[in-house]
Amino acid sequence: MRTKLLLAVATVLSIAASPALAQDYPTKPVNIIVAAPAGGGIDVAARLVAEELHKKWGQPVVVENRQGGGGNVGADALARANPDGYTIMVSGPAPLTINRLIYDSLTFDPDTIVPVAILNTIPNTIVVSNKLGLDTMEAFVEKAKAAPDTISYASQGIGTTPHLGAELLQSMAGIELVHVPYRGTAPAVTDIVAGHVDMMFMQLESALRLHHDGTGKILAVSSAERLAELPEVQTLIELGYEGFVSDTWNAVTAPPGTPDELVSFINGAINEAIALPAVAERFSNLGMHPVGGSAQDMVDYLAVERERWGKVVVDAGIKVTE
Repeated sequence: MRTKLLLAVATVLSIAASPALAQDYPTKPVNIIVAAPAGGGIDVAARLVAEELHKKWGQPVVVENRQGGGGNVGADALARANPDGYTIMVSGPAPLTINRLIYDSLTFDPDTIVPVAILNTIPNTIVVSNKLGLDTMEAFVEKAKAAPDTISYASQGIGTTPHLGAELLQSMAGIELVHVPYRGTAPAVTDIVAGHVDMMFMQLESALRLHHDGTGKILAVSSAERLAELPEVQTLIELGYEGFVSDTWNAVTAPPGTPDELVSFINGAINEAIALPAVAERFSNLGMHPVGGSAQDMVDYLAVERERWGKVVVDAGIKVTE
């Protein structure tokens, strides 16, 4: 799905919500579960939207971080919440797409969680340590082919987007790399700079800092199109990896059984919030591209993502062992 704002859709959805609903909801504080730690990109995006919803609705919108289990802790809390619109969740992809495949069991059914809206996408880039001494993606692949299992790559953990992106690259390029999972982005980035690990599928904001200050190098981007922030850097698709897209994203969901009119009403408010220039600018500063759109757009997007990464997980035999 191309990253674009659909403000017209937001307006239509707001109008379409029933007058009774518009008058009656919300009448008390709304809780946003953030399935991630405080201070990270998901949390910041959620708090930006929460502030705008508070202004629009005149009710407190409270952010509650429920991290753990690759987003499963937050998703479990959402699944147990009343479907009355007063609890929603902001999360990354994992609990909605691939956790069902990499965990032996879940305490919630991802298929019953109700899609509301995609907040944003975050393009990924392939960043290498300067100590690797490579300037092109072609040179990286050539070196990896010549010496299998000697080049390492970092991720924020098993099943994260950087992990899956690297697994897909190995499959498509015919190379073998060594996975070094970390607990979060910051320590992984630190070790890329120090040269303790060689490569990472890194989100745009972090990658740009390394690229511009010379402490790392971006070899390619894994978005569908070149990025305005890096117009000179080729996509993996341009480099011959057909259909290779690996973005991460943040989305809003609701508890199982949430009525359609509530979903539409909340969706419209979220679209209006992320269309505001101040929010769009803040997203841009964080390397995030606002998306928006209808709840059905999110349903369609999830179907594509589940198919794309489900195949990678199954083919690579990825599992979380606890």
